[in-house]
Amino acid sequence: MQFSQIIGHNETKQLLVNSVQQQHVAHAQLFLGPEGSANLALALAYATYINCENRLPHDSCGTCGSCTKMNKLVHPDFNFVMPVTSTKSVTKDVLSQKFLNEWREFILASPYQSLNEWMQFIGAENKQGLITKEESRQLVKLVSLKAFEGDYKIVLIWLPELMHPSAANALLKLLEEPPAKTLFILVAQSPEKLLATITSRTQIVQVRNFTEDEVIAYLQQHYTSVDQNTAYQIAQLSEGNLSAAAKLTTEISSDYFAFFTDWMRFCYSYKFAEVIEMSEKFQTLGRENQKNFLLYALNLFRKVMLFGVDSSLITYLPPAELEFVQKFSKVITSANAGQLTEELSQAHYHIERNANPKMVFVDTSIQLASFLRKG
Repeated sequence: MQFSQIIGHNETKQLLVNSVQQQHVAHAQLFLGPEGSANLALALAYATYINCENRLPHDSCGTCGSCTKMNKLVHPDFNFVMPVTSTKSVTKDVLSQKFLNEWREFILASPYQSLNEWMQFIGAENKQGLITKEESRQLVKLVSLKAFEGDYKIVLIWLPELMHPSAANALLKLLEEPPAKTLFILVAQSPEKLLATITSRTQIVQVRNFTEDEVIAYLQQHYTSVDQNTAYQIAQLSEGNLSAAAKLTTEISSDYFAFFTDWMRFCYSYKFAEVIEMSEKFQTLGRENQKNFLLYALNLFRKVMLFGVDSSLITYLPPAELEFVQKFSKVITSANAGQLTEELSQAHYHIERNANPKMVFVDTSIQLASFLRKG
């Protein structure tokens, strides 16, 4: 993977490139970022840049022998450790190396996927992924070997917070006495679950969430069937998580904005015959779409409230949404803002717990109507 394939994060990319060019590559680095962030993608691009034979000022060349192998994740000096579990095809001696073919296919499809998606991909059913204690022996054996082709032997550990204590202690010992020309790249989401002694021996690379604009750009590049309006709605719902955004491309099946504006208009006007009719449509959306719509409604409510405080706090809205927000902000007050958002949150809570969608929608509508008219 190359840095150019990753949307945004230019400052982090430059920081990583500079560390290689200035020969300040730390032997252990921890790429910290939330689920669906660019932490794994940046780690892959960084490893590619380190072993590139013809480095460019801002990226790997992408064409040398090393880059060609890195792009297929088959470089002999690039090794992976990741959470695994027993499956129908791997029933004993559960080690990362037994899942390498699946891992390569999984990551080459998208480096932004989640642990849950990885578990589903390998057929783990409802089992939990873990970096086992047996993995520690394999890790010690792995780093005892010299690099075959590149300057460094690189070990990338995905989600080290899921290490068995024995594996974590083995890693700690390796970090305390690092083998020559060996780099450890840890890619984590929950640093509080890591041993503090491991964290303290790494150089931390903080990776932020993607911005809404970056999510939109990613969707337009990779999902040509997603129009701009849908991409914008997905960007709002995914909150910078590209894994969630990708999933939403198959879940969003209606225009949430049009549905929301009709709903608010009918609630404000006390047109409950129309609300009942809308509840029928809401019921047909399916549970995931119902939850996503309510999250979208909550997100838009927050933007309405922000606009009412200071319009400059809203950096961008599509023209139709901006017009709605300008008008709707006049009926949102400090008195009803909290009540409205709490009501929508409760609706989402009840839908998650399999309450009757039509009843939830109608009851929520009655409450929203009351709060909107009271002001």
